[in-house]
Amino acid sequence: MHVLAEIKNTLFVLFLVLASCRGSAPESVSPETGADTLCLAAQRTEAYFPLLRGKRLGLVANQTTVIFRPGGAPVHLADSLLGAGMDLVKVFAPEHGFRGQADAGEHVQDGTDIRTGLPIVSLYGSRRKPAAEDLEGLDLVVFDIQDLGVRFYTYIATLQLVMEACAEAGIPVLVLDRPNPNADYVDGPIMEPPHTSFLGMTPIPLAYGMTLGEYAEMLNGEGWLEGGLQADLTVIPLEHYRRGVPYDLPIAPSPNIPNTQAARLYPSLGLFEGTTANAGRGTDAQFQRFGAPYLDSAYFDFRYTPAPNAGAKYPKQEGKTCYGRDLSQVEPPRAVDLTWLLEAYNHRQEGSEFFNTSGFTRHAGTETLQQQIEAGLSMAEIRASWQEGLEAFREVRKRYLRYP
Repeated sequence: MHVLAEIKNTLFVLFLVLASCRGSAPESVSPETGADTLCLAAQRTEAYFPLLRGKRLGLVANQTTVIFRPGGAPVHLADSLLGAGMDLVKVFAPEHGFRGQADAGEHVQDGTDIRTGLPIVSLYGSRRKPAAEDLEGLDLVVFDIQDLGVRFYTYIATLQLVMEACAEAGIPVLVLDRPNPNADYVDGPIMEPPHTSFLGMTPIPLAYGMTLGEYAEMLNGEGWLEGGLQADLTVIPLEHYRRGVPYDLPIAPSPNIPNTQAARLYPSLGLFEGTTANAGRGTDAQFQRFGAPYLDSAYFDFRYTPAPNAGAKYPKQEGKTCYGRDLSQVEPPRAVDLTWLLEAYNHRQEGSEFFNTSGFTRHAGTETLQQQIEAGLSMAEIRASWQEGLEAFREVRKRYLRYP
């Protein structure tokens, strides 16, 4: 039986290696061709499986943590590791959960994954950083999650806290890199230390133009882990990846980022999360529209009514007719574009409450942006105020870029 198990594991590993990517750098990448023309780190089993053998593993993962197969359904990395005979002990679940079904901000419970029987440790419930007992007995933690490259998208905060906890426990971390669909620009206000939170823990701009692997190395290199700790970090890089090549998301990274259009608009429309306006939650066009009952119906000719749905049990302005814009067909900007936020603020009914000040500050990373909008500054004037901080960040960022 032992021999048969070894043969089975060897065949499974051979299958995964054959499913790995080959080819030159693409002109474009789509969900249909992404696994063939771009080699995600998870595909590169020959590069990291030898690092996992004989170790008790923890895995930080969600529904995007898959190995793609040409002509076949994706295989979750947890299933791949178990099928290859790896000693996967437990999984850690970020915001939205291990299978990606929870609402934004909804607590994720500890539990058991019914597909694998693995224990699930929530990192978006009573704690957001693994406790010492969560890591006890592990030899290595693997992190593989699709990110968006937006500071207030919480997976980078989970990465930072996992790296801190592992550094404290003396456990190595292995990051499997994935493309950032917003990697082609750096923009937005810089997070200011007084306003750090789970929506932004480091002094980076709103859109930071790095892959998760690059950012992990920046966390280490800049001493941003608590107490200046250094994680024992290994990053498995992408192959055939160029930063400027558009990347279409094969799997929705969270319930309210249903497609690439939403991902590309999120750096701009995500700021609506700190207002009373709706940004498409409770519809099938999340982060591809905005609206509110108090916006000028004579100025805004698009209307919709948010209703509870998967990923948005209690959407803002639920059951109310919202006036605003449909952006599902616009060309997404390669910038943090304030056009729509300023338009909504400047065409609201007199006396209507627009900003949720504490929430907006956490998303913006600064009190200044709300003050600038309320003072009537133009987008050009606001953007000019970002430039000094952005140039300083770009100089730091250069040290950690792996890809052209």
